[in-house]
Amino acid sequence: MLADILLTETNRPILVNDCADVIDAEVRAKSGVAGFAIKAAYKTVKAFKPGIIKGVVKVLVEDFVSQLEPTYETFIEEDGGDITAHLRRNAGPVADALLVITDRRAEKSRHRTLVKAYTKLRPRGRKHVIEAMPRIGAMLAKHGI
Repeated sequence: MLADILLTETNRPILVNDCADVIDAEVRAKSGVAGFAIKAAYKTVKAFKPGIIKGVVKVLVEDFVSQLEPTYETFIEEDGGDITAHLRRNAGPVADALLVITDRRAEKSRHRTLVKAYTKLRPRGRKHVIEAMPRIGAMLAKHGI
């Protein structure tokens, strides 16, 4: 199972840091008007509570890994080669699965400022998660997937 690889006592903190790094890199890479909006919202969120990105990843990492499990099983059954290529081929369903987690979290959150920022960005969320598949794949490959 994917959790057996990624969520060991040793690997989990490294994975959390790597996930936060992927998020930071994705935000930095955005450009244009949409990129400006994403960067502004991200800056607002980080100013609201320093360390929030890593903190949220710590809380949600098990859910993310769980949502990736079916994709990982398919990867092992079909490919077993390049996880990044597999994620690219399955980017839409993977993005949908990951966004279910953040959507649920936003629905339950009491942090109105954060929910407002999330709600503003969510309509393009799927597109942005799909664009992140190469970095997500590289991160998973770094962890031996």
